[in-house]
Amino acid sequence: MPNSPTAAPAPVSPAPGTAPSVLSIDALQRQLQDATGRAVRRVETHISWVLLDGEAAWKIKKPVRLGFLDFADLGARRQACEDELRLNRRLAPALYREVVPVRGRPDAPHFGGDGPTIDYALQMTQFPDDALLSERLAAGTLDAATVDRLAVRLATFHRQTGRVDPDTSFGTPDCVLGATSDVLGGLAARSNDPRLAGLVAWCRAEGERLLPRFAARREQGWVREGHGDLHLDNLIALDGDATAFDCIEFDPALRWIDIQSDIAFLTMDLQARGRRDLAFRFLDRWLEVTGDYAGLALHRYYAVYRALVRAMVGAIRRAEGLGAAGPDYLAVATTLAGGRDGRLAITHGVSGSGKSVVAQRLLEAAAAVRLRSDVERKRLFGLGALDATAALGAAVAYSPDATRRTYARLRDLAAAVLEAGYPVIVDAAFLKAAERDAFRRLAAASAVPFSILDCHADAAVLRQRVASRHARADDASEADVAVLERQLADAEPLAPGERDGVIDIDTTRPVDIAAVAARWPGAQ
Repeated sequence: MPNSPTAAPAPVSPAPGTAPSVLSIDALQRQLQDATGRAVRRVETHISWVLLDGEAAWKIKKPVRLGFLDFADLGARRQACEDELRLNRRLAPALYREVVPVRGRPDAPHFGGDGPTIDYALQMTQFPDDALLSERLAAGTLDAATVDRLAVRLATFHRQTGRVDPDTSFGTPDCVLGATSDVLGGLAARSNDPRLAGLVAWCRAEGERLLPRFAARREQGWVREGHGDLHLDNLIALDGDATAFDCIEFDPALRWIDIQSDIAFLTMDLQARGRRDLAFRFLDRWLEVTGDYAGLALHRYYAVYRALVRAMVGAIRRAEGLGAAGPDYLAVATTLAGGRDGRLAITHGVSGSGKSVVAQRLLEAAAAVRLRSDVERKRLFGLGALDATAALGAAVAYSPDATRRTYARLRDLAAAVLEAGYPVIVDAAFLKAAERDAFRRLAAASAVPFSILDCHADAAVLRQRVASRHARADDASEADVAVLERQLADAEPLAPGERDGVIDIDTTRPVDIAAVAARWPGAQ
């Protein structure tokens, strides 16, 4: 929580939809200031107050009744605090301390001590001003390394968190479509924005088209107990790590969801704030860890839904006089709904030619999905991206059969991503003409443009790069100089008939990735 001091607290009036409060938040804020001897700042949302005393954050639920929650009863607020503590310790255990009773009289409340219990607070560790990723993004200090750490943290969480009980309705097609319908209905009740009609029509048509997918994803175990509210204001960088806090505690249906719905909130919010590059960098790293490329078929639908949710939150805040400055989320939803962009590029080049660096930069510039042979080869054997294949032995991991299976998997994944409507970059050596031809045929069958990113460098530079990378052992590629020498001897160069669609990239010179993106056919 931000820890900047503030002026004296202003009175709080009950917001629309609230029951009369038994607790004076003004009096509690003054008592906390007296007890700590420090200025206490108050942050208010549509469902809670948070008091920041410089060391701790105290979160108190408002006694509100809204369409999606009911905190009017003291018991419900206590349960919500206990649920929030338990659930958020999954991702941010160091932040969440305990549930504390608020005692005393309504006009003279205090935390703990003697007297009747009149409310409950969730005590948290207060974090610095610059910890929120939304603040870092606004300040221009949100870096790629933080995004990568967050992607790995969330991907690991999504792989490990509990799967839905088939006896519940969570994540069923009716539940998914009902949630979308509810938010669209809420927006329509609060706004006559003409864009809503088009979004209603798109959500209805797309939802009907995806009905079998929603059901299949649930049956396959992709509906899990996630976070439910992964926008940038709920993400932090702290002590060299990046994670999420403040998950949805008040309605299990909003957190027992497809994991693609969970991360679509973040990819949408980054794009809404003008950082499409970071959105697709995050998505690339998350997909690399989870392997959930098939889920991209639903990602656009969920991203539109998440934009509608944020538009709804903004409408509620405006109605309560809390302000709702920020992106135009209805515009974001409209853009995402029309954002299909199918095209296929493969890399070409030996180890050390800069393929992966070019692919990484291009996926950010072009909002594309990358598939890496080094990662998918290991996934075939149940290994992670940075796991070594030494235990398997090169004769197994890099056998002709393993290579054939790897390229077949890449082709299947590329077909699925193209069907989902995203540009695809397949990051592999593609040193054999037959391997390249298979993907050219895939592009033709999918009716999308096909390009080859021909990456190359001088032999001396290649050897230096490969030796350095192999010594660092910080990349999915395990190729050493011996592998490079075999590649140089055995590679089948691009034939004259393959030159159509080739983008030549000399990686010994600075690569203008914007120019490369502009040359990739189909670029907007």
